[in-house]
Amino acid sequence: MEETLFSSQVKRPLADRLRPQTLAEVVGQDQVVGENAPLGRMVKAKKISSFILWGPPGCGKTTIARLIAENTNLYFEQISAVFSGVADLKRVFQYAQERRANQGKGTLLFVDEIHRFNKSQQDGFLPYVEDGTIILVGATTENPSFELNAALLSRCQVFVLNRLTSENFEELLQRAEREEGRKLPLTPEAREFMKEVADGDGRYILNLAESVWNYAQPGEVFDEDNIVKIVRSRAPIYDKGRDGHYNLISAVHKSLRGSDVDAALYWVARMFESGEDPKYLLRRMTRFAVEDVSLADPNAVSQAIACWEVYDRLGSPEGDLAIMQLAAYLATAPKSVGVYKAMYAARDLARKTGSLMPPKNILNAPTKLMKQLGYSEGYEYDPECEDGFSGANYFPDGMKRVKLYFPVDRGFEREVKKRVEYFDKLRAEKQATRNKNKKETENG
Repeated sequence: MEETLFSSQVKRPLADRLRPQTLAEVVGQDQVVGENAPLGRMVKAKKISSFILWGPPGCGKTTIARLIAENTNLYFEQISAVFSGVADLKRVFQYAQERRANQGKGTLLFVDEIHRFNKSQQDGFLPYVEDGTIILVGATTENPSFELNAALLSRCQVFVLNRLTSENFEELLQRAEREEGRKLPLTPEAREFMKEVADGDGRYILNLAESVWNYAQPGEVFDEDNIVKIVRSRAPIYDKGRDGHYNLISAVHKSLRGSDVDAALYWVARMFESGEDPKYLLRRMTRFAVEDVSLADPNAVSQAIACWEVYDRLGSPEGDLAIMQLAAYLATAPKSVGVYKAMYAARDLARKTGSLMPPKNILNAPTKLMKQLGYSEGYEYDPECEDGFSGANYFPDGMKRVKLYFPVDRGFEREVKKRVEYFDKLRAEKQATRNKNKKETENG
């Protein structure tokens, strides 16, 4: 009896008490659940088809699914792909079939973290979605294009939910204050700091608000330091093996390529704080040094290797500075993809002409037979030629010269461009001289 009495007096968590009761109360997702938005129209017409909700944690995926079930007289069944297996799915499908046959009631099956199911498990949904046994609503924080089977995706619409904004958080905090009948004891700066810490997660900011009310003494007003003590350290929303990982490294690359040093440092820091392997960052930035900076600043690759060596010797946290130094260097370096483009052009040409032999005159002749065949005959040793340049042809005989490398007029590659143009001009002059001498010999 005492246990029952005590249980009835326990207050439900604030986030649970503030769970929206209608789609209109869902914060920050009007583009999906608004009256004239896709899901809003579905509910109004009472015609629900299977769909996927893609968005970050705490943006309202579970709430939206539950409200749609309630507003369409569908039985709401919820499972998590983390804790459920084939046996659980079979049970859900069986009950849904019986419910449909005996009660004439459809089932809305909400699958949280649906991307955690493997290909075979995802395929298991198909016949039950197709025959209408279930309306499937999947929730995922990962890009459905990469994580869900094409067959399943073709049968489901995908709706993208937004991470909550500062304005959305303010609306939630005001709702919380109305529910509690009191203001949050926070300085204006602490209130804004809470929104930053929440990182787009509505559930988290409500839990944090509840903690503030629980910990604050009468008359006490919390500042940012107080919030930090409550939060301690919240791991950023990030999965090194999934979408967040690739989004952040893409942001690092684009910022470096765009010569935005501040943005590059920010995204590298984001990856640090998310627990990324520093050596992964070093590998990617070394690749960037040869791909995007290249000969516009040949020292970039030396910097990359040097910073990598510094990190290997020092480790974290001291070696982290070397990675930041490299990011700053690469972001501010001149950029060129001249060699990068030349590589692919050369490989394409090699695939098309892969059977052509080098000219005999540039081949070594270690045997008598090879000498008799003309190997090395007429070879000119460039360092001993006038201008240190023979202008000889090094492409296969009978193959027209192809221009593959186009250096840019930036950084050190500006000097490389001058050299290439000088050698092209000299080669043309020497070839003209050869042609003239050949013609005179033929006529003489």
